[in-house]
Amino acid sequence: MDSSILGATLMDGGCRFALWAPRATRVELALVNPDRTQRNHDMVRNPDGVWVVHVPGVEPEQLYGYRVEGPWDPDRGMRFNPAKLLLDPYARAITAGVDYSGPILDHTAESNYIPDPTDSSDSVPLSVVVRDTPAPTPLLRRRPLAESVVYEMHVAGYTRLHPEVPEHLRGTYAGLAYPAVIDHLVSLGVTAVELLPVHHFVSEPFIIRKGLSNYWGYNTLGFFAPHAAYCSVGTMGEQVEEFKHMVSALHEAGIEVILDVVYNHTGEGGHEGPTLSFRGIDHEGYYRLTQDLRNDYDVTGCGNSVDTSHPGVLNMVIDSLRYWVTEMGVDGFRFDLATTLIRDENHHVDQEHEFKRRVANDPVFDDIKMIAEPWDMGPYGYQVGAWGRGWSEWNDRYRGFMRDYWRGATQGVRELAARLSGSPDIFDNDGRPTSASINFITAHDGFTMRDLVTYDMKHNEDNGEQNHDGSDDNRSWNHGWEGETTDPTINALRRRQVRNMMATLLLSYGVPMITAGDEMGRTQRGNNNAYCQDSPLSWVHWDTREEWADVLETTKDILALRAEHPVLRRTHYRYHREVLSAAGLPTGRIDLTWMSGNGGQMGADDWNDPTRHHLGMYMSGREHAFLVWFHNGPDPVRVQLPQAEQWGLGYELVLDTASGRPEESLRYSPGAFVELPERSVSIMRVLLSGTDGADEQTGEIPLSRLKQVIGQQR
Repeated sequence: MDSSILGATLMDGGCRFALWAPRATRVELALVNPDRTQRNHDMVRNPDGVWVVHVPGVEPEQLYGYRVEGPWDPDRGMRFNPAKLLLDPYARAITAGVDYSGPILDHTAESNYIPDPTDSSDSVPLSVVVRDTPAPTPLLRRRPLAESVVYEMHVAGYTRLHPEVPEHLRGTYAGLAYPAVIDHLVSLGVTAVELLPVHHFVSEPFIIRKGLSNYWGYNTLGFFAPHAAYCSVGTMGEQVEEFKHMVSALHEAGIEVILDVVYNHTGEGGHEGPTLSFRGIDHEGYYRLTQDLRNDYDVTGCGNSVDTSHPGVLNMVIDSLRYWVTEMGVDGFRFDLATTLIRDENHHVDQEHEFKRRVANDPVFDDIKMIAEPWDMGPYGYQVGAWGRGWSEWNDRYRGFMRDYWRGATQGVRELAARLSGSPDIFDNDGRPTSASINFITAHDGFTMRDLVTYDMKHNEDNGEQNHDGSDDNRSWNHGWEGETTDPTINALRRRQVRNMMATLLLSYGVPMITAGDEMGRTQRGNNNAYCQDSPLSWVHWDTREEWADVLETTKDILALRAEHPVLRRTHYRYHREVLSAAGLPTGRIDLTWMSGNGGQMGADDWNDPTRHHLGMYMSGREHAFLVWFHNGPDPVRVQLPQAEQWGLGYELVLDTASGRPEESLRYSPGAFVELPERSVSIMRVLLSGTDGADEQTGEIPLSRLKQVIGQQR
């Protein structure tokens, strides 16, 4: 099948329309006028199951849909009903919404699957013919993932309340491209934005009945069309141009664009859901069905599962990915419930699936970031660590452990070292780099970082499901009071804990992913499943920046350190290798090792101590080295810095999460005793030579500047 011709293509004084519908017996193109009247054109079937027609005189902004005829035989997976006007799966733009009270079902519910003859054209979205426009400005250089700092954000919610964005641009692609917004991202140190779904999506009927809407967007209806509601000026193709302008603005600032894409299911839901596109074109082709072919085989928890074992459906997914790279300028993808995409015709998980082969062998994707959410809801769906070279994965074990560590629910520090060093127990196989691990503590799904330290329990009453929705495994700690409080002691500790989690995230090997607004105290008031809350509950509140300036500045400071020093963002896994000088001589230092706080490295007894709360992470390169202390204990702890000068000639405190940046240089000599504040992260720069802060004449570090400090507080 030549999938390159699919969709609507302006050519030869008109437009060619092509639709893949291999089991249909007749297909009509319906050209729709603004008043919803229609002009229908019969299409011709090619041998490969693609139906084609060229219509002279068609111009951009023409509305259209398809009527597809064939057998009505649900027991064989065929539900053709020409009364239902269908979206083009390859539509580049979609306009209008779904009238859920209209005749959008392909059958009459009370008649045991008798096809409904009522025309749906007044109740469904329409495809739009789109003019060709230039691709966005390319990046000067796509960063390797090891250099990346990913920022997960919602296109609309990020700017709804932004005071510097003009009101008419808030909540749109143009709003995200506004200079004040990009300035914040650049000053923060973000290198890539990961946009929650921007493929055109619809709300589920049960959400609409509650008077709510699908806010996150994980309910795709058009895999080639940017979501129309995020456009500031129109929905007749303008959304394509505005999206491209947004990408150009981000690229010009050096920021990559990663899309969170939902190819695992569609907005048509389960077999009792509406017929809007795929189901009416080829129900058995597009969707995984049970053995009797009557019901959906659902491994997504969303009613249906897209069947990428079918070559025509797999072509659509690959074509969509290629389109967003070549025409829309994006730089990477995060695949929602990615395991669904690698199930075979028997629904079994196959890590050698043709989907992965196609991605690996297509030069269009050579420098494109591929990130898997490595699980789905089906049998053997949890595939963390199994995706192999060329893929990065959301590391939920990192998320769970780091939440537990900072709330004091772990024993010892053995797993802490594994998570800090890029989770080699999970990802160090098949020659994979540390960037295989996408580290995160929060994401769109779950508590914000502020809510992690404010609530022990979820508070999802606004979702209309009696607080039954959302996870109960939050691993959060309210620090003695459920919800917001005016108690200054509790608030100070909560803020320090947010700084601790942010610092830990940014100092771990792997790729850090920050959830938008965590750096300035965003809260959802304890709602850990705000998927249906398109309201201030979910939006980013910019008026908290001053109040949460300490967290914002900590984030900026550590990201600046990370950008400046490659030793803090290593690509390859390290296993206690000696660092060589530029001349190839041994230095005595180890590239990555762990310090006990007793003047040297961790020993067996230290690793096996379940009461241990603190750990020193020593990272060294040829020119720079750092020693970072992590301490989750409720009391200060006195540690001794490494005694041997092989590790460093001194140590300079750069930042700690208890007090921030020191106002004056605090330096310590080898073997000095230092008090680590309770529940804190302390970053020390290792002085490697006499030129590190040395006297310009002698090259020596004065003893007065290498202060041996015991419990010195600022």
